[in-house]
Order: sequence, then C-alpha cells, then structure tokens
Amino acid sequence: MPTADTCPRLQLRHITKRYPGCLANDAIDLNIEPGEIHALLGENGAGKSTLMKIIYGVTQPDSGEILWQGQPVRMRSPAQARGLGIGMVFQHFSLFETLTVAQNIALAMGPGQTPRQLEPRIREVSRRYGMSVAPERLVHSLSIGERQRVEIIRCLMQDIRLLILDEPTSVLTPQEAEDLFVTLRRLASEGCSILFISHKLGEVRALCHGATVLRGGRVSGHCVPAECSDLALARLMVGEAEGLSASYPKVAGGDDFLKVEQLSWHNPDPFGCSLSDVNLSVRSGEIVGIAGVAGNGQDELLAVLSGERTLSAEHATSLRFGERAVGHLRPDARRALGLGFVPAERLGHGAVPELSLADNALLTAFGQGLVRTGLVQRGRVMALAEEIIRRFAVKTPSALTPARSLSGGNLQKFILGREILQKPRLLVAAHPTWGVDVGAAATIHRALIALRDAGAAILVISEDLDELFQICDRLGALCAGRLSTLKATADTSPVELGGWMAGRFDPLLATALPPAFSTTPSPAVPGQRSL
Repeated sequence: MPTADTCPRLQLRHITKRYPGCLANDAIDLNIEPGEIHALLGENGAGKSTLMKIIYGVTQPDSGEILWQGQPVRMRSPAQARGLGIGMVFQHFSLFETLTVAQNIALAMGPGQTPRQLEPRIREVSRRYGMSVAPERLVHSLSIGERQRVEIIRCLMQDIRLLILDEPTSVLTPQEAEDLFVTLRRLASEGCSILFISHKLGEVRALCHGATVLRGGRVSGHCVPAECSDLALARLMVGEAEGLSASYPKVAGGDDFLKVEQLSWHNPDPFGCSLSDVNLSVRSGEIVGIAGVAGNGQDELLAVLSGERTLSAEHATSLRFGERAVGHLRPDARRALGLGFVPAERLGHGAVPELSLADNALLTAFGQGLVRTGLVQRGRVMALAEEIIRRFAVKTPSALTPARSLSGGNLQKFILGREILQKPRLLVAAHPTWGVDVGAAATIHRALIALRDAGAAILVISEDLDELFQICDRLGALCAGRLSTLKATADTSPVELGGWMAGRFDPLLATALPPAFSTTPSPAVPGQRSL
C-alpha cells in the first residue's frame, strides 16, 4: 500500500462540476507530486478557475474524488484546505491596505497570535526564502511585488505543502518575476508542491516540471513544458488557431490625434500617485504602448484621459484631440469626439455585473443609433451584442447572460470588442489581454492592428512587455507619475524599457513639477461608475 511519502501529494479522480448551461469540469484527472511545480494551462473558460476552487474548498464538485497524500478527503471549505496544508494566492490579492503586514498575516493565523508575536517569524520566513518584507509596514505603501510576497509568506507560515498560484506574474516586472521564481524553486526543493496557473508560456516552460492542459472543461493533454515550444503549448490549449505566432509590421502613423502637453495632476488620494509633467502624443494610425509597474500613475493617467477626472478650464488645453481642447469635457462628450475606452477593472468599471451583455453593450454604444427619440432600439442592441460575441469568440450562452457569469478573459473580449466595433478615432486600452488565453490574445491583437490600419490612434497601457513589443509602434514607461520619452519599438529593448519602468530615464526629459492645477471629478450617475 502506498504511503504519504510515495504517493502523489494531490490526486483528482474524475472531478466533474456542472453549472446551468455549462459543464465546467468534465471527469478531470490530475496528479501533483511532492516537490513538483505543475502548470495548469487552458484557454479562458476551459475550467481552470473552477478546478482551483474545488481543490481549495471554495466550490464542491458534483462527482469525483480528491485524494490528499493518498487519503480520500472532501474539501468542504478553505479553512479545511489550509488545515491540510493547502494555500492559495489569488490573482486579486486579499489584503487590507490600511493594516500592516503583520496585522494582515495575523488575521489568517487564528486566535492567540498577535501581530507583535508574529513579527520575528515573518522576518525569519522572509529571510529564508529571499522575500524581504518589513512586518511593520502598511500594505498600501508596498509595491505589487511586495504585496504578493506578503500573500506567499502568509501561506508559508501555515506549514504549507501545496501552494496554488493564479496568474502570479501578471502584475510583476521581469525582475520581480525572476525573484519569485527563485523562491518557488527553493520551495519545491524543500518538498512543497506548487500548482502554477499562467498564460505566459515562456514562464511555464522555464519553471514547471509538468503540465496538464484543459480544453472545454476536459483534460486535452499532458506534457513536459521544457520539451515544448511556446507555439506547441499554445496549440495544445487552443488547437490550430490563427495568429498564435504572428508578428506585426511597425508603422509611423500620420498626424497627432491625442496630444498631452505638460500634464501635471495632484492626486488627493493618499494611496494614489500624482502625475508630473507628462508629455505624450499618439498619431492616427499607430499604437503607442506605455509600460510600468502597477501603482506608478497608470490609473491616474487613464482617469484623466477618459474624462473620469476633468481638468479645470484654465488647463483644459493640456489635453487635446486633434486641435480640440478636451481636458474639461466629461466622458460622454469625449466619446462623441471619437474616444473608445477599455478600463483596467472589468467588473464594476468596464461592465455592470448584474446587467446582461446586451445592456452592457448599450452603456457605451448608445450613440451608435441604439437610442432614438429617447427609446432604446432593442433589436439593434441585441444585434450589436451578438456581433461582438461572434467576432470576438466570446464564450457565453447568449447576449442575455449577465456579465458577472463570464470568465475574466471572455468578459475582457466582450468589453474590448464593444469599443472596437464603435470604430473610435482614439482607443485607450488598459491591459487589453490581461488574464486572456493565447488564442483570445491573438484575436485581440489582430483586432487592434486592424483598427490601427484603419487610421485609429491607439494607446495601450500594459505590464506585459512581450505584448507591447509585439503590437506597439512606439514605447515608453511610467514611473512615479513621470513618463519617459517615447521611442520607436525597433530602437529600444526590453532591458531599456525595464530600466524606464524603474525610473532610469534621462532627467532632462522632465522639467520641474509645476504647481498642481485643479481637477474635478466628472458628474456621474448616482451609484454608478463612469464607463
């Protein structure tokens, strides 16, 4: 009879989970050995998130069996999973920003252990695994990479034997990602098993010992990632999809459409970032990319560009569409001038969770003939929603499905498709393929290139350097609210761009910060964020 030392750490046998109208997991088998870093791959909607929730006790399977170190278990809750030695770091961190590192960790450790008592252990775990974090620091003062360390340290302090990581590098710089890999390899060498979910296939090939690939809720194959190319892995996930390895020609573009000149904005939020003397132009018929570590002014720049934050009339000329000053205009007025906008936050900002996809299409496309004499043209709304679903391969039962029921990647495709099909003169897109599988990313990239070639000016803000180099014609980076120069993609490199992300760009490019001018939030519908 196998012992806990000789059997797999985790075994899933014929795990099946059904939702109304959807078979999320179909008789899935998965083995993870002690000390193994195992990748779980699959396109959006393949069933990865459901499977993770089953392992961690968030969701119960309809049928199938879970074996933990050779013994059958029924994972009824995350608390039970943690008690067995299973930890999970979600893509969206679950930390209280106004508490210290030690206070956040104490909340997960149960009664009887105060933050002050935990501080020496936190320092020891931090030192042992090369994840330097000061336990007394407030979370809001930490970088994204440091916050991720807090999540992992919190797991490690609970005697973890299986660590589940969901898209752990999606918001990290290349150096932070490499530091994380050093930690994960150290954990694996000590016998900890790691289940690694990522759409970045190069990372999977460099890090993982084995991989299980899901397609349509079923296991479509197993492989050793190091023995496969990125293209081979992509084809295991999505089949023979078009454009998986596409490279796009770089162009110079035409006249400037978006002009940002000496834009400075003081953020009243103590946890936010202020903008300092930002100069930026985007030409019609080109894609400009802006890189940066999260929290360095991306959200603030997006809010000013979209009209969620308006400039005072005195400084409205700092932001222009063509020769038209727009800094003082609200989002609807900017849309009327040709703006399309894809925000960083999908649910609650890009889409209203409770509304159907059709109604979410109406929210920003109402000016495209969907409303006449104050009446919604329901047939036209449904036709637009169905065209978005078809053109962008959105996996959903129908256009009447609530937005909250879609996977993150499918909702992202819908939101981006909604904006592109309105044929904007300027599209501002934040993280257009964040959390999106390789097949969907290829679809989105082709749509952006087609929009560019049709003459639109496109600004992409992303932390995915591979994506920026693939689709952008010029590149720059934000650091601490300052923007580097923009250079032709062919004239820069990931190393140089990474340096700009860390603030290493010519100080002569930025003048002294002028007095911050006034900004006012745009009026909004009560209870609803601007779209």
